[in-house]
Amino acid sequence: MALLAFFVPLTWACITLAIFSYLIRMFAITAFYHRYFSHRTFKTSRIVHTIGAIVASTAGQRGPLWWASHHRRHHRHSDTPNDPHSPTLKGFIWSHMLWFMAPSAHATVKDEIPDLQKLPELRLLNRLDWIPVVGLATVCYLLGETAWAAKYFDATGWQWLIWGFFVPTTALYHATYTVNSLAHLFGTRRFKTRDGSRNNLLVALLTLGEGWHNNHHFFPGTARQGFTRWEIDPTFWGLKIMAWLRIVSDLKPIPEWVQAKAVEHPEETR
Repeated sequence: MALLAFFVPLTWACITLAIFSYLIRMFAITAFYHRYFSHRTFKTSRIVHTIGAIVASTAGQRGPLWWASHHRRHHRHSDTPNDPHSPTLKGFIWSHMLWFMAPSAHATVKDEIPDLQKLPELRLLNRLDWIPVVGLATVCYLLGETAWAAKYFDATGWQWLIWGFFVPTTALYHATYTVNSLAHLFGTRRFKTRDGSRNNLLVALLTLGEGWHNNHHFFPGTARQGFTRWEIDPTFWGLKIMAWLRIVSDLKPIPEWVQAKAVEHPEETR
């Protein structure tokens, strides 16, 4: 469906819509699916975490319980036979996307998320995770069909469905997958960990800061993944703004002992 972008007109409105659709959902994945549900690195209300989970689920990466359970398993067994997506053991393509489609990966690993299983709103969303996906696609199409969109942007429903949903959703899949694949093969290692996690600037740019993967595997208990001033982490910046607005609170910092463990000259790889 994303390839249909070659058969509909491309306008600045399409590009803007695609970028906005990508960024808002990437932030929801990184801030809520990852840093909140998977690692509990800040606090927020149930209303806010439900909204964050709904927005993240529009990316088609399954529900919050599924996402957090597999990610916690990845940390527990990183680059071992029990890791769901290790590129060093099962190959690049498997770690990048095939694992996600394998029947063995469809179930939520409930043993990994006893804390989240207690929340009925998350259980419901996890069971009906397809509804936000279909809902966003429907909204994009209907907005493109309005007289307003036709008049001011020369838009059609199919054009905005493709550029507002299919293109950025496909990009979101592959950008997220790079953390599992590229960030375990290419980059630098500031910290000594038992796995092959790397810090990768390209992955960080694609995922709003998730590419500082070696940092994260060494100490996943902080809301910040860029451990230095030069490590770009837009998700953390967004969380800081939300904390200033009192939407979230208690962003867990990087302890001094963590920074002290960094090696002076990070290991270059690949």
